[in-house]
Amino acid sequence: MQKSFDDMGTPLCDVTFCVIDFETTGGSAEHDRITEIGAAKYLGGECIGTFQTLVNPGCAIPPFITILTGITEAMIMPAPRIESLLGTLSHFIGDSVIVAHNARFDVGFLNAALIRDQRDPLANKVIDTVPLARRLVRDEVRDCKLGTLSAHFRFAHQPSHRALDDVLATGDLLHLLIERAAGFGVLGLDDLIALPKLGTHPQAAKLRLTEDLPRSPGVYIFSDVAGRLLYVGKATNLRQRVRSYFSTSETRRKVGPMLRQVHGVDYIATPDALTAEVLEMRLIQRLLPQYNKAGTTSDKYCYVRLTVEEEWPRLVITKNPAKKGLHIGPLTSRTAARLVVEAIESVVPLRRCTIRMGRNYSAPSDAPVCSAAQLGVALCPCSGTASPDEYASIVSFITHSLSDSPSALFALLHERIRSLAAAQRFEEAAEMRDRTQALVLALNRQRRCDQLRSAGSVSIRSGDIHYDIESGVLVNTRREDQLFSPIAAHHSKVLQGVVDYLHPHQPEALESGPLQRQIFDEVMCIARFLDDEATHPVLEGCSGHWASPVQAVPELRRLDFHRAA
Repeated sequence: MQKSFDDMGTPLCDVTFCVIDFETTGGSAEHDRITEIGAAKYLGGECIGTFQTLVNPGCAIPPFITILTGITEAMIMPAPRIESLLGTLSHFIGDSVIVAHNARFDVGFLNAALIRDQRDPLANKVIDTVPLARRLVRDEVRDCKLGTLSAHFRFAHQPSHRALDDVLATGDLLHLLIERAAGFGVLGLDDLIALPKLGTHPQAAKLRLTEDLPRSPGVYIFSDVAGRLLYVGKATNLRQRVRSYFSTSETRRKVGPMLRQVHGVDYIATPDALTAEVLEMRLIQRLLPQYNKAGTTSDKYCYVRLTVEEEWPRLVITKNPAKKGLHIGPLTSRTAARLVVEAIESVVPLRRCTIRMGRNYSAPSDAPVCSAAQLGVALCPCSGTASPDEYASIVSFITHSLSDSPSALFALLHERIRSLAAAQRFEEAAEMRDRTQALVLALNRQRRCDQLRSAGSVSIRSGDIHYDIESGVLVNTRREDQLFSPIAAHHSKVLQGVVDYLHPHQPEALESGPLQRQIFDEVMCIARFLDDEATHPVLEGCSGHWASPVQAVPELRRLDFHRAA
């Protein structure tokens, strides 16, 4: 398939490069100062502007620097200070790609000067011609010094340890390296920036597997020689993300063994990053690729349930939701669930005994009082010492707090933290803080999911992308009224094998009641997207009710612990 111009990224012929070089009083950006600035801008292989000036460093120039550069103190005395030049230089550089021979030195000096003048450091992309030359021409020269390279390749400009001469020589070097990089299929800016780190990777030969990857959002799939899935990931730029695995800066322990097994790279291009993230979740959760860990733990999710079907309800942790009862969850681990239970039980005297107590339960006359009741932190109906009316009011309070208005419950928790801190029981106060925070997180997540699910069939627009969402699950993605098909124009055996796992969850998983474990991550993904102001989502319609609770879950960070202590 022929690549489009978009798949090439930013073509190098359209990139404006700004080559910079500084002469300085020494090698430390912190202690030494700039004595001369040189810069030249290039576009399409042509020099479109230069910038050169001496700079008064405000300090003496060491004799060896004068011998090296020929810059004397008499030359720099009438020159302007760097502070008066930074604005002009920054404007000259603009948003161009900065190029330097040993960029760490030159960019370091410029950023240090900007910071000393209380300006922001540069955020431009940077190309260092030293590692690029080592990657492309190292076998042709004895070293990669600018003078050596300029003499060997007979550049039109030769360096002289003066800023503008060195800049023009570096510009000649840049264009030579771009020409050599084209032999590796490097035609875009991102590939040129990544090239120095790719060449020495032990699996660099497998970069050929990335040649057809587009620079667009999507899901990528690594497979072995038998077609078995090794890893599934998402990306906003498929080509750039997959090629980054072959960079020498990739140090994750499992990446090396995985790349040794990789025999094929497939992809599903998507209209946007959200659709890519949803498809990634579905594939990981349903197929459990060998090297994926994140997204495979939904079977460990659990719920906290108030057993309202019992005469004396209590809090229990359960893996699967029941048809009856008030649920909090899914929670991502039993540890999180335990913290939620402990937070509630620390301020509300629900029974903690595990005896099942039906409607006709009668306590034995010799039943002992449980230890929690003896400590005064729980009621004990199993011993017959609890009042049914008192216990019913406690259950009503918890039900109302967890379902509608949590403020009274959190007021008790906050007061408990303050009292522990005031008594200088700081470790216990910290434990109570962690329990409270776990409850805050659980209730906030549940409210976000409930809001989406109660809205029913929802139509959302973000830019030119339209999303059809059903009970919090992504059903369709459309761009300009064209429905996205995840496997259109793809015919690989790997993609044919995963097509059935890309579809939304079955309707029974979306029914009312506690949110099912297998769709929790997807619903939360959609909720985060809608909460992100940067995406500017617009609600175009819903079949249910789109509403937020009147009373928000209190934020724990608002407490003044120092005052309490």
